[in-house]
Amino acid sequence: MIYKCRNCGGNVIYDPQRKKMYCPHCDGIDSETPVSAKGLTQCANCGAPIQIGPYTSAGRCNHCGSYIIFEERVEGQYTPHLILPFKVGRKDAEEMLQKEFGHRVFAPGDFLSRASLEKMEGLYVPFFMYDYHSNYDWAGRATKVRKWTSGDTEYTETKIFHVERNMDIDFSRIPVDASIAMEDRIMDLMEPYDYKALEDFQMKYMSGFYGEMYNTGSAELEPRARKKAQRDAEDLMRQSMTGYSSVTAEHQNLQMQNKATDYALLPVWVYTYQYKDETLHFYVNGQSGKIIGKAPLSKGKILAYCASVFGFVMIGCQFINMIMGVL
Repeated sequence: MIYKCRNCGGNVIYDPQRKKMYCPHCDGIDSETPVSAKGLTQCANCGAPIQIGPYTSAGRCNHCGSYIIFEERVEGQYTPHLILPFKVGRKDAEEMLQKEFGHRVFAPGDFLSRASLEKMEGLYVPFFMYDYHSNYDWAGRATKVRKWTSGDTEYTETKIFHVERNMDIDFSRIPVDASIAMEDRIMDLMEPYDYKALEDFQMKYMSGFYGEMYNTGSAELEPRARKKAQRDAEDLMRQSMTGYSSVTAEHQNLQMQNKATDYALLPVWVYTYQYKDETLHFYVNGQSGKIIGKAPLSKGKILAYCASVFGFVMIGCQFINMIMGVL
């Protein structure tokens, strides 16, 4: 699938700033016409041969630059239920990276150059989102300790309580990424997203971006979501028991029932920077602008700085010696 402009025939893409489909060639708004061209080996626009990865659902033709959506990978069992459209555009993402890393004096000179930032791409990452109904039955012992001093004597009073709690907890849309290429730890750090902005899947939102279909099934990933929900349930339980000096669990029983599972696409900007033999990845949440990544250090800049500091110190020492000699 490719979206062509009714006015000029150009490739229409989704613009996060305008929140509309936009033709960069003639500035047309909502002028798209979908052109279906099923197939994974040829560009739907120019017919040139293309090569895509085993899970690519949207990409760009290297010959004509058109953004293509591979319908076979967003249909049938691969149809996403939900999509969170990009809110942060390319220009915004570049400015956010500049604000975050632009003041790092020891970063390589081309780290955030225009040429390097051109390699940044917006990617729709596949996620499964799980809903749970949970019942948490908890019992244990709690203490309250009070200390006071009378005269020369210090007193300690310890009261022991038996505490019971039973909580019903509903979890909605616990996210787990379904991409092998994206590190789980990084995707967890990308959170939170505002899921109120989720929309029913529409293919047009993918135009102008790269995309992946899910690499791993929902049943295989469900234990990760269950662990996330379990941690949150334990936090909620702890928060319900305030005012005690100590709390010790003697009985815990957390029952969780998976009520629903949705397949969703969430937006991430990915900037890949090659520094000598090291490939560094930086990620920008395509909705909130949250940045994950660590700026590289240029050894040449560090050595030059150390050399300049050493030079100033030596000059200072010589100046002091000269003054002392005059005195």
